[in-house]
Amino acid sequence: MSLRESIRDRAQPIYFLGQNPVSLTGAVITTSTALTTIAFWFYEIFLPGPPHPYIGLLVFLALPSIFVFGLLLNPVGIWIRRWQLTGSGQLPTVFPAVDLHLPVVRRTLEWVIVATAINLLIVGTASYRGVEYLDSTSFCGTTCHVMLPENTAYHFSPHAHVACVDCHIGPGLPYLVKAKVNGTRQLFMVATHTYPRPIPSPVKDLRPASQTCEGCHWRGRFVGDKLLVRTSYTGDEKNTPQTDVVMLQVGGSNGQGATGIHGHHLADGSIRYISTDPQRQTIPAVYYTDGQGKTTEFISSDAKPTKEQLDRGEHRVMDCLDCHNRPAHVADLPENAVDKQMSIGSISPDLPYVRKKAVEVLKVNYTTRAVAQQAITSEITAFYQTNYPEIDRAKRTLVQQAGQEVANIYLRNIFPDMNVTWGTHPNNLGHNDSPGCFRCHDGNHTSADGQTITNDCSACHQILASGEEHPKILTDLALK
Repeated sequence: MSLRESIRDRAQPIYFLGQNPVSLTGAVITTSTALTTIAFWFYEIFLPGPPHPYIGLLVFLALPSIFVFGLLLNPVGIWIRRWQLTGSGQLPTVFPAVDLHLPVVRRTLEWVIVATAINLLIVGTASYRGVEYLDSTSFCGTTCHVMLPENTAYHFSPHAHVACVDCHIGPGLPYLVKAKVNGTRQLFMVATHTYPRPIPSPVKDLRPASQTCEGCHWRGRFVGDKLLVRTSYTGDEKNTPQTDVVMLQVGGSNGQGATGIHGHHLADGSIRYISTDPQRQTIPAVYYTDGQGKTTEFISSDAKPTKEQLDRGEHRVMDCLDCHNRPAHVADLPENAVDKQMSIGSISPDLPYVRKKAVEVLKVNYTTRAVAQQAITSEITAFYQTNYPEIDRAKRTLVQQAGQEVANIYLRNIFPDMNVTWGTHPNNLGHNDSPGCFRCHDGNHTSADGQTITNDCSACHQILASGEEHPKILTDLALK
């Protein structure tokens, strides 16, 4: 049998059974959706991106889904008609001939072949673009409105240039599939308004840092010591600056052994712990394995955990995220946030009592973010108009700027509808704003043979200046 005859014999039943309303409807849906999808693709290529994140859902998910639905209607319609004809005994044993010698038949067959090739190209491209869109920061942060607190913090973090999926999924097909399956569950929660408020932190099913963070940050890299200079301000009229200068012994691996904070904490599997609360703030037991394979158990004398509590707690191997637990979603406390903006001049320290007033208005419990923005700017402005009218007249621009920046601090950190307020998500990097280091380094975690996890400050840093207005060390180092 020749190729022409083979094509003819296969085309005859399809051509005959394809003349049904369902298949024809599918052809119309597929054609119209294909043209619309291609038009949107050209729009994206030659014009600015979609004006609203929900447009992405239409272009990359909804339209391709409708397109595939239209394609599926074609075989479904053929099956239904065959089933109906078989049931009524009207299915012909010999289908009407398809004469390939007729130009109209040949052109129809050619059009079907070309259309099939185009459809395959559209499906392939749409599948790729759909996955790409689902992996985009725009989809993660803005299309899903419940992620507004995390997305806002992300854009002000040191990792704002890193795509969400690089940390939350990482490389490899198995984790991609797992993430999409989990995303389907989350989509259902959003649709039914059953999602948690706030979004839980830490993420329990996040991949180990060795498979994500260490794509950029290598634990074996020797960092050495790092000078940290931090300026805060008092609540007096002059907003007196107080500067802390600390030499952090970050350390790492220097080729001769592990030193410093990173060196002692990031050896593979050397530290395990058990936490008994969802946010990993209560750690009653720590297990350290030395280079010879000996494991020492340190139990908190404050927590005094029972065996049942230890068994039910979360057992975890320590990695980067146990200290750097909010690397891309840092939330400030009001005092710290105001100090930062004052230190860079966004809030002028020349305005009397600005630090005290800013912290005061930030701690008010506002009903909505819109109410907070209006109230904060009005309160700052009114404070200077009432108490310092001469300053309000001479430095009105600075007053208005201060009011707006204080409002921005609130808008970056507080989301009442998601139950996110000051301190909702503790930051374990350090120990000033939350227990952080002191979860283990509290002097109360002791082993059976009397060893204790140190709480000696000098083990991690040297304090070169504390609360000084003009630290001499900065002058000596030519930093001021």
